[in-house]
Amino acid sequence: MILNIDPGIVDWSRAQFALTAIYHWLFVPLTLGLSFLVAIMETIYVKTGDPEWKRITKFWMTLFGINFAIGVATGIILEFEFGTNWSNYSWFVGDIFGAPLAIEGIMAFFLESTFIAIMFFGWNKVSKKFHLASSWLTAIGANLSALWILVANSWMQYPVGMKFNPDTARNEMHNFWDVLFSPVAVHKFLHTISSGYVTAAIFILGISAWFLLKKREILLARKSILVAAIFGLIMSLFLAITGDGSAYTIAQKQPMKLAAMEGLYKGQTSKGLVLVGIPNPRKKAGDGQKDFAIKIEVPGLLSMLGYHNVDAFVPGVEDILAGNFKPEYQNVPSAEKEKAFPVSEKIERGKLAIAAFGDYKYAKKAGDKVAAVRADSTMKANFAYFGYGYLKAPEEDVPNVALIFYSFRTMVIFGFYFILLFIVVLYFHSRNLITGKRWLQYVMLWTIPLVYLAEQAGWIVAEIGRQPWVIQDLLPTRAAVSMIETTSVQITFWLFAAIFTALLIAELMIMTRQIKLGPKDGGTK
Repeated sequence: MILNIDPGIVDWSRAQFALTAIYHWLFVPLTLGLSFLVAIMETIYVKTGDPEWKRITKFWMTLFGINFAIGVATGIILEFEFGTNWSNYSWFVGDIFGAPLAIEGIMAFFLESTFIAIMFFGWNKVSKKFHLASSWLTAIGANLSALWILVANSWMQYPVGMKFNPDTARNEMHNFWDVLFSPVAVHKFLHTISSGYVTAAIFILGISAWFLLKKREILLARKSILVAAIFGLIMSLFLAITGDGSAYTIAQKQPMKLAAMEGLYKGQTSKGLVLVGIPNPRKKAGDGQKDFAIKIEVPGLLSMLGYHNVDAFVPGVEDILAGNFKPEYQNVPSAEKEKAFPVSEKIERGKLAIAAFGDYKYAKKAGDKVAAVRADSTMKANFAYFGYGYLKAPEEDVPNVALIFYSFRTMVIFGFYFILLFIVVLYFHSRNLITGKRWLQYVMLWTIPLVYLAEQAGWIVAEIGRQPWVIQDLLPTRAAVSMIETTSVQITFWLFAAIFTALLIAELMIMTRQIKLGPKDGGTK
């Protein structure tokens, strides 16, 4: 049992993984969305035969390729860190977590890496239709890669479809379909890829706006803006719908995360959704202080979004710690569905499960079958709370409320702003006024960094919102790290920081140079 671990190794391992994930996620959304937008543009070219659409397709395809290459590099490092920094995690659940990652490598990455060569080098060497098919298969492969990675991540948020094998001390996959089609996996996949589509649409709007501001490539810019704005509006609306589905699954499966998202400490029936607010920075669970300095909320909306019932009770941080609610969300034995244990009792039950596991291993080694059966029974009865046995106090179950609260609102506010932007762009474009609206062109250009800010805020909500858990309720972060020297992680952290920053600067320079050059074969002014 791992209880006394240097907190430095935990903090630095988390920081290194967060650093890698943040940089990786700067590249992935654009890859997901730009792949489909390029395929759509090429489809228009094949259907119309207009050579201008071929120029447009090849231009955006070049930017897609630059981004794709650097995204792959950071993604490979991210997967290696599971073995180097999180070996206890990899041992404990590698049989489950590794399966979707293996499928991603064998099927999805193989698909996209095969056809991307034809996509880039097959112009005038294969037929138009075969080249078009290669572009679509590359896009499908990229998004299938995202599917399997997000399935693995969703399992960490909501571990299902598995059984613990005490003989190997590993969790083993029991039902692959439960893992693949869990409600968390479905909603996370749809919400994440649609956010990538919106990112790519805004990227194209912004770069096209730059051309308009420079009075270059006017036809390319206008055509690109039309495709990106239509695609972006559809996907931003879908993003809002999938966001609603994600909020519902979070309410059911991760109520502590929902409480943090809303800065909610004391649960309420018919709970309102906070539109804007300033959480009390000194607030702690049970201290009697106010949750907010100021707030504006819509009555009953959180209950409706979280439970599809305007009169539903939404538990707050203090209710979850005290067990003062019905645990409809929990993955616990059916006999306990009506119970809500305080976190303090979950900790005790977790310790029982961990101790019973130790007794089981000792009894098996000693050949005491009776003691082994007894220990196994105790462990199974309390295994739903296994991870809680590693917590030192109930308060450790509470994530960073203020950070999650502000990150969630950053994501949502920008999400609605993007919908409005696409509508405004389509309005002016439909009236042939887009080239004369310089203020709108500047807005489109400077929205590019905002969409990346919204993307990062969303992942902060998803990942920090489930702390202290690396696997919800099953394995806390402190028990998942590798037993290595803290200094080695510190060194690699700064090394990775330098490398990733250099890669980002290199991509921005290459991208900027390519954008300034424009399409290689000239263009319509």
